[in-house]
Amino acid sequence: MAVGEPEAFTFYGWVVCVWVLIVSFQYGFHISSLNQISGVLTCETTEPSLPATYYGLPTCIPMDNPTFSVLTSIYTVGGLLGSVGANVVMDKWGRKGACLASAFIMAVGAGFMGVAATLSPLVIGRLLTGVAAGLGLCVGPIYISEIAPSKIKGAVGVLTQFAIVVGIMITQAMGLQLATPRTWRAVLLFSSTLSIAQLLVGPIIVESPVWLNRHGLLRAKDASARRLWKGGHAVRSPDVASEDAEDPLLGASDEHSSVHSDRRPDGHEAAVTVPQVVLRREFRKPLAIVCFSMLCQQLSGVNAVLYYSNNILSKALPDLGPYVSLGITVVNFFMTAAPIFLIDRLGRKKLLSLSATGAIISLLGVGFGLDSGAVALASITIISFIASFAIGIGPVPFVMIPEVSPQQAVSALSSVGLSLNWIANFLVGLVFLPLRDFLSHGDESKEGRVFYVFAALLAFFTFMLFSLYRG
Repeated sequence: MAVGEPEAFTFYGWVVCVWVLIVSFQYGFHISSLNQISGVLTCETTEPSLPATYYGLPTCIPMDNPTFSVLTSIYTVGGLLGSVGANVVMDKWGRKGACLASAFIMAVGAGFMGVAATLSPLVIGRLLTGVAAGLGLCVGPIYISEIAPSKIKGAVGVLTQFAIVVGIMITQAMGLQLATPRTWRAVLLFSSTLSIAQLLVGPIIVESPVWLNRHGLLRAKDASARRLWKGGHAVRSPDVASEDAEDPLLGASDEHSSVHSDRRPDGHEAAVTVPQVVLRREFRKPLAIVCFSMLCQQLSGVNAVLYYSNNILSKALPDLGPYVSLGITVVNFFMTAAPIFLIDRLGRKKLLSLSATGAIISLLGVGFGLDSGAVALASITIISFIASFAIGIGPVPFVMIPEVSPQQAVSALSSVGLSLNWIANFLVGLVFLPLRDFLSHGDESKEGRVFYVFAALLAFFTFMLFSLYRG
């Protein structure tokens, strides 16, 4: 790509960046969208004086705990489906097209959930939001990396995880206020409305210059670069410049035909498919780096820690029980903001090293605190784990994927990595409680043992990652 090294976004460039980050926000939003409203949604919490319907829709949808668990986990299934097919969508329709597809599916899925009168549309909607999130989580980091000025590429890349955390925080804050039989649907309809707004803004958003360049659309690439980057007016691809130099008196019709003939796939390798990226030798190292980074993220036990956090911190702070989840997310929010300023100064590997070390020590502390009945220690180490996770293991893998991937394989590697992320997420949720009970032999005073397993897994996969990744 014959583009100089841009150092800053234009105002329009930041608008595009925020537009792209909506897909990551939606992923975080729907991770927790049902948590705070679960009681009123499932009819567990009711108001006898209220009518059974409100604006023609039932005020709740009866379901037992196993059914609600299926409803919650179907999001992960959808996420896996979205990730598996993401590379095809990204390479065929472009980064912008994939974001629009994610936004459309999210608008439909969240809309289904918001107006559901029975369980079936609720499940279908939840599945669709998962598909949208899986697709969005693949394309978002790549799109951000490809439009980010080189000087701030790492900081802008961290915004993916930051948007996810903001999504979690917003849905929890909304849930605290809207968890009533009359208003719980507003949480889900907000998500649908946001995606509709993203679709409406779509026509003014430019495609990634990198994707345009790979597909030989050089004039469109130059136009995109000029709008995104300060100093972008100086951007001019050599092939386009030489064409204009050869014929400076192009008429309108000639220029029109030149634009359409400005496709130059020659010299650009065809996009690699998922089977190719798995089987071909030259992609083994980036594939291993992407996979180990995703396994570090999910097998750190972050979801298991969050599972225990409400229980433990509610005991330590009984008067603040309903706000514990939001408080943890606020800590996550502030600590995720730190890498925005640190990642380009300290480097990816050093930030990951600090994060993994803090997380491993914290996991050991959580385990010991639970086993010894030291609620204060368990509470402190839960907070330190969340903080450690947020400064490195959480955001850095999303930055790494486009950086370690060859351009022709970035979509396929992202699809494989994020699919593995969803699978690991699902497996941790599936085996966590049985593993905890197996290791504790049913003794509550030994439930901390499971966190030693997560500490060992994180240490192992961090070692494997660092044996390949040089930063």
